[in-house]
Amino acid sequence: MTKVLIAFYSRSGVTEALATAIADGARAAGAEVRLRRAREVVSAEVINSVPGWAEQAAALNAKYEAPTEADAEWADAIVFGSPTRFGSVSSELKAYIDSLGGLWFQGKLNGKAGSVFGSSSTPHGGNESTLISLYTPLAHLGLIIVPLGYADPSLFKAGTPYGASSVSFNQATPPTADDLEVARFQGKRVTTVAKALRPA
Repeated sequence: MTKVLIAFYSRSGVTEALATAIADGARAAGAEVRLRRAREVVSAEVINSVPGWAEQAAALNAKYEAPTEADAEWADAIVFGSPTRFGSVSSELKAYIDSLGGLWFQGKLNGKAGSVFGSSSTPHGGNESTLISLYTPLAHLGLIIVPLGYADPSLFKAGTPYGASSVSFNQATPPTADDLEVARFQGKRVTTVAKALRPA
């Protein structure tokens, strides 16, 4: 069975919803999936200064384990998901990626499939720049980057050729049905590619 790790950060649940849809698509293609939420890296003082952040983090952390180095080694495919932070990846997800240096040094991630997804608060708020910025660490880790292109009709309605995406309009608006369709396709595509890359 192809093994897929989906490591994401989500504060309001928008990126989480995309992660769940990607997991559904991967499972439909025959994958075993681990969904993992990256943890906060800022101080409690900062978290408590934003209404609802502490409560949301506690609820999400109760649902999902934190991603580990062992998860990345276990996986045949790794899918990273992040909300946009000033046009780039969140510090929470980046901290997890940075923790994979030991596996990188040993070459243990070389040849695995890698893909990305994300969300933003506003249209043109950085979804594409965030996804493209995540391609750089994928390349350094030795992952085979799996973009979506326009390989499915859903991509002509939503998402990006770089990965699934969503816009929440500053209201934590959940992903649309079209957004989720792209995410499910991404899960299937990554699983199919990862299965093809596995040694016989």
